[in-house]
Amino acid sequence: MNKVSLVLAFLLSSSSFADEGMWLFNDLPNEYLRDRYSFKADDAWVKRLMQASVRLNSGGSGSFVSSDGLVLTNHHVASDTLHKLSTADRNLIEEGFLARSHEQELKAPDLELNQLVEIVDVSEKVAAAVTPAMSPEHAVTARRAVIAEIEKESLDRTGLRSDVVTLFGGAQYHLYRYKKYTDVRLVWAPETKIAFFGGDADNFEYPRYCMDATILRVYEQGKPAKIENFLPWSDTEIDEHELVFVSGHPGRTQRIFTVEALKYLRDHRLPYVLDYLRRKEVLMQQFGLRGKEESRRAQDELFGIQNSRKAYGGMLAGLQDPKTMQEKVRRQQRVLEAVRSKQPEAAAAWETIARLQQQRVEILDQTSGFRSRLYDLAETLVLMAAEDKKPNSERLPELRVSNRDSLLQDLLSTAPIYNDLEQVKLTDELMRLAERRGGDDPLVVEILDGKRPDVRAAELVFGTKVGDLETRKQFVEVGAPLIDKSEDPMILLARAMQGEYQRLRKIRDELDEQEKQAYTQITEASLAAGSTSKYPDATFTLRLAIGTIKGYSQNGVEVPAWTKMEGIFDYAAKHAGQEDYELPESWQRAAAAIPRGTPMNFVCTADIIGGNSGSPVVNRAGELVGLIFDGNIQSLTADYIYTSDQARAVSVSAAAIRVALEKIYGAPFLANQLGR
Repeated sequence: MNKVSLVLAFLLSSSSFADEGMWLFNDLPNEYLRDRYSFKADDAWVKRLMQASVRLNSGGSGSFVSSDGLVLTNHHVASDTLHKLSTADRNLIEEGFLARSHEQELKAPDLELNQLVEIVDVSEKVAAAVTPAMSPEHAVTARRAVIAEIEKESLDRTGLRSDVVTLFGGAQYHLYRYKKYTDVRLVWAPETKIAFFGGDADNFEYPRYCMDATILRVYEQGKPAKIENFLPWSDTEIDEHELVFVSGHPGRTQRIFTVEALKYLRDHRLPYVLDYLRRKEVLMQQFGLRGKEESRRAQDELFGIQNSRKAYGGMLAGLQDPKTMQEKVRRQQRVLEAVRSKQPEAAAAWETIARLQQQRVEILDQTSGFRSRLYDLAETLVLMAAEDKKPNSERLPELRVSNRDSLLQDLLSTAPIYNDLEQVKLTDELMRLAERRGGDDPLVVEILDGKRPDVRAAELVFGTKVGDLETRKQFVEVGAPLIDKSEDPMILLARAMQGEYQRLRKIRDELDEQEKQAYTQITEASLAAGSTSKYPDATFTLRLAIGTIKGYSQNGVEVPAWTKMEGIFDYAAKHAGQEDYELPESWQRAAAAIPRGTPMNFVCTADIIGGNSGSPVVNRAGELVGLIFDGNIQSLTADYIYTSDQARAVSVSAAAIRVALEKIYGAPFLANQLGR
């Protein structure tokens, strides 16, 4: 067994431990489940749950809940699609939607669902391509080439989306093969008033009363897809302390990070991001105040910004809590003491990480692009034209052959683009560029072209044809010959930014490569010292979390594990006059029809983060009992450290979803399909 295999054999061995962990489906903590819970996840149980789980390219999770393609996810995960399907006359986010037949189901313009069907360990092949003697630049090129080769070979042979995923900071690489569904249609969504009941004030809080759920359906060849592995549905309230599982796609965690890397996040990166989000929040609010239609156009993006602002605020608060950093320092010192006694030379890896954080500080506020849909499209077209001239092995990862179909799904989306909103967003981005670099900076002078940011933004937005789908199709089909001679102002802007884009991309890629190598050394040294994690940091790939239904104490008050559907009416009355607590008319009319005692929301100790939104919660039998939609405020340190004292994952109960469909939305025909 070689060195990499030895490392991985140790990393992936399971032992008794708290309910911490975002576990790989090809290495579940079976001994722990057996010893603590007397549970065995047999192959059939694992396969059904794995293939019933899906990832949405809008940034969340979901699950198949019927044999004819129904997919359950969150309203806030589907809100991007709801927004793109809305018009001035029909605001689906606010009003909700229900299709009473297949013909009424609305096709999403650019939604892609990925169903994981196979995992292959390719660690040795990737590791063999990079040698210690290589410079960071050459290592980036070599690693990129071997990964491109693996992905393309897999795509050509299987026809499945094929992604190589970095695990354990670079100590391991897995090839994930996915079946893709790109014909996705909206079936049901409740009103925002109930999907986000309590608004920003209740976001990341508990107790909650939310119906944050939406149902989609996947189609193949114009017909509802036939799904073999879907989740049975359970309406039965499960007992407190009962074992549950969450199968979803947690975004990114940094639990492997050294103390120095966490201090960079605490003192530099997170404050920078929060300042940016606060600025964008005000921008979107001000645009929305122009009128009802402007408010609708900004609504989805504003919600995303506000959600991120609160999430990042919670993460920063966690890192600013001295107890968090003290615990990370204690753990690191313990490992380093052991490493220095056995492999003193390996301690240099921690020093490398510290040095790299200083370099990250230096480029933190340097920008190479602009947050605007029109600019993003132009930048992608320009990058694609340039990268297509290169062999596949030398292209940027997102522009490789293996990613082309997904890239085109976004690039050729039929979703509307609103020029008035684009002008406001681009104006602010141009202002930020000038603020950061100074008005006399040569790049600023070139980009502004002698005009004020707002005037220049208007010229760019209203002068470009990039927003026209047929124009984008032409750019894609012809490629570089058309892009290189184009006089389209947005294309010209993207070309003007290419030098800066490539400069910063090279720096960041090389920093990432050096960190991969350092974290691989840290993992190996931790192994030799007998101290390391047993599961890898999250990567927005499928993981299984384990937990129990459990309340908690906060400020001396016991917080129950469950809320009940009837409780929402008292809760709304308590907040009378506050817009975010106004129940939609559909709920007010149906109040008497809701069965008393029906669980609404509940909490469990499962280890989740952002990206898990929309994940199914299942019981021992693999039946769906809930739908993850949030974590409480105490869970926001989970990016860096897990604790089950107060941190909880928050779910909508399966029983509440069925009751809502039957009693509130008049859709028993849909409720009857769930789990069948």
